[in-house]
Amino acid sequence: MKIHLFSVKALRFDGGKLIYDSNYPEVNSDETIVKVSLAGICGTDLEILQGYMSFEGVLGHEFVGVVTKSKNKDLIGKRVVGEINVGCEKCESCRKGMQRHCQNRSVLGILNRDGAFAEYLSLPEKNLHIIPDSISDKQAVFVEPIAAAFEIKEQVSLNPNWDIAIVGDGRLAQLIAMVLRTVCLNITCFGKHENKLQRLETIGLKTKIGITQEQEKKFDLVVEATGSNSGFLDAMKLVKPRGAVVLKSTIASKKNLDLTPAVVNEITLVGSRCGPFRPAIDALATKKISVDGMIESEYRLDKFKEAFEHAKKSSVLKIVLKP
Repeated sequence: MKIHLFSVKALRFDGGKLIYDSNYPEVNSDETIVKVSLAGICGTDLEILQGYMSFEGVLGHEFVGVVTKSKNKDLIGKRVVGEINVGCEKCESCRKGMQRHCQNRSVLGILNRDGAFAEYLSLPEKNLHIIPDSISDKQAVFVEPIAAAFEIKEQVSLNPNWDIAIVGDGRLAQLIAMVLRTVCLNITCFGKHENKLQRLETIGLKTKIGITQEQEKKFDLVVEATGSNSGFLDAMKLVKPRGAVVLKSTIASKKNLDLTPAVVNEITLVGSRCGPFRPAIDALATKKISVDGMIESEYRLDKFKEAFEHAKKSSVLKIVLKP
C-alpha cells in the first residue's frame, strides 16, 4: 500500500497540459526513495505531450539523484541513476529476466509510474546503479539514453567492416554514434542541423545533409533516430538489400508508413528501446563516451514552460531540470 508522507514540488501532465504542482504527494512505499538532482528532457517526453502512451502523471525518466530512504542502509546517501522499467516479477518475461517486456510493467514517467520531474521519485532497489565520483551529475543524467544506445550492440552482431548510417543528429543519435564507433569506423551521420553535425565531426565522424543517389542502398546497417516518420523513409533509402534497420524513434503520430520496400528488399527491422546501464556507466567513467557540452541550459521546475520551449527547438541537444 502506498502511504503519502509529505508533499513535494513536481511537474505533472494531466493529459492536456503540464502543471507545476508545489503540493504533489511524495509516495513512500517499499521502494527506495531518491531525491532528484538533475532530470533530462528527452524526445519521449515531448512525444508524451502529443499523446504518446496516453500517460498522465509526473514525466521524466532520465535522472541522477541521491538515495534518502532505503531498506539497504548502505545505499542511503549514494548518488544513483535508475533503470526505468519495473516488472511484476511473476510473469514469464520477468522470470526470464526481461522485465522491460513485462505486460504488467510500469515505466518511470511513461507508464503507470510517476517520474523524475519532481523533488523525489521511487524505484525498486534492484533498478538503481551507484554512480562513481569520477562521473559528474551532468554526465550521469545521460546514462539512461547511453544505455539505450548500447542496446544496439546487444541486439546486432556488429561487423567492424560494415558501412553504417545513422539517420538523425539529435541527443540520441549523437550517443548512438559514439557507442557504435567503439566497434565500427565506417559511420556516416545524416542530419539537418549544421551545429549538431559539427559536433559529430569534431569527434571524427562523417556527416551529411541530405541523401544523394550514390548513397542510396549503400549501408549494411542503418539506425533511425530522428523522432519523425520521415526518418524511417530515409533509413529505407540508405539500407542495402538484405541489410538491417534499427528503429529507435517513439512517435505519437498515427500516420501510416509504407513497409513495401522492407519486404521487397528483405530488410531486417529491429525495434530497439532500453538498454544495459553498466556498460553505459563504464563508458562514461573511462571517457570512452563524452557528453560534455551537450547540456545547453538548466531550469528550475517552476520555469518548465521556458524549459520545454527551449527543448523543442531543433537546434538544441539537451535541456535539464533541477528540482
